[in-house]
Amino acid sequence: MIAALLAAVVAVSSPAPSAAPAGDVSFASHGVTLHGTVVAPEGGGPAPGIVMVHGSGEHPRSDYRAEAEAFAKAGIATLIYDKRTEGYSLFERDYSVLADDAVAAVQALRAQPGVDPTRVGVWGLSEGGWVAPLAASKSKDVAFVVTVGANGVSPDRQQAWAFETYLRRGGVTGSMVDMVASTNMRTLAGAGAFPEAGYDPVPVLEKVRQPVLGLWGELDRLTPPGEAVRIFRETLERTGNRQYTLKVFPQAQHGLRKTTDGFDKLDGFAPGYLDLVGTWVTGLKDGQVQASADPPPRQASASVALAPLAWYEAPWLQIGGWALALLAFAAYPVTALFRRGKPTVVPLARPARWLASTGLLATVGFLAYYVALTAGAAQAPGPVLLGRTLPWLALQIIAAGVVVAGVLTAVSWWRRRNETSGGVRVGLMLAGVALFVPWAVHWGLLVP
Repeated sequence: MIAALLAAVVAVSSPAPSAAPAGDVSFASHGVTLHGTVVAPEGGGPAPGIVMVHGSGEHPRSDYRAEAEAFAKAGIATLIYDKRTEGYSLFERDYSVLADDAVAAVQALRAQPGVDPTRVGVWGLSEGGWVAPLAASKSKDVAFVVTVGANGVSPDRQQAWAFETYLRRGGVTGSMVDMVASTNMRTLAGAGAFPEAGYDPVPVLEKVRQPVLGLWGELDRLTPPGEAVRIFRETLERTGNRQYTLKVFPQAQHGLRKTTDGFDKLDGFAPGYLDLVGTWVTGLKDGQVQASADPPPRQASASVALAPLAWYEAPWLQIGGWALALLAFAAYPVTALFRRGKPTVVPLARPARWLASTGLLATVGFLAYYVALTAGAAQAPGPVLLGRTLPWLALQIIAAGVVVAGVLTAVSWWRRRNETSGGVRVGLMLAGVALFVPWAVHWGLLVP
């Protein structure tokens, strides 16, 4: 595999530190060669180093170039690298592998000319706030840990809190909030479609002995910041690691960008953030960090641990119930194509057609809206009426229509059971209603 490779740049001394021309570096981890760039300070003797660990999603090194330039100007050699794509996706990731990537990057940076190998640490944003402490717990070569917007709770609990926060900010209340933030998250985790859902950061923090700089935005809407500050402080204190600085920046959002309310992102970083990282990291050479922590910021609501699925909530059972109900509703119009010219009692046909139509709209419409919500629409719910988004309100009305049409169809069928042909078709639809009702209650379509 390719070892660390970086062309040393001869810099001209200047009164104030500045960033030198960047050099490329490659390193191997878990059978993959990762590529990055070292942004180094100009001039001076061996500098401390930071490896920047990504937030969730696909991130090229350029996403962190602004911070890297600022850290280099503060006298810190900073390695930014392209996040792995092999073994990492929306449905696949392993924090231990990502931590090993970070450790390999630390080794690569430690080998660079002009870097003090005893003072190279990791910086992690968001998801990186789970990964960076894990890297430190795995290797003593990691000299310190800096986190930005880190979590003290598991990913599923954090994501549920974030969904609820965004929905309530948009004016959404009631069953849609419960569906997105609880039922949805629990089902994804139970189905294995939410990788690392139950990852617990506390046991890892308990193993971290290096100095820790934890940074949060007061108006973080993706991470419950008050809980994170408290959990970091209590965990580090409990394990005897008093080398920590926990800082909360006012009018700052998740990534410590300026914000008006935590939901928008303005140009520029929170005042003092970049300077604090620079002085804290370069100051480690002067001795141990004295423990200090800002008061936890206020949260509008507390995060809640998600309960495990009951037997009837099993993903395969829910998917099966949905699919069978869909087939039952679809069977009526499909089989009608083969019944042209056959006699039908009109009073029965009318409610049956309504039942088939509303049943198909409810099942197919829910699936489409569910995919849109989990893909990000929950963070921008759109117009809201009566505490419901317009699509959700429409789905609830249609679901109620399924029940009404089902009752009318059943009554009509019973009254004319001796006169009506096509009883099997209607009976199949009524069986679909019997499946649909508990399924719709579970997913909130028939709940206020």
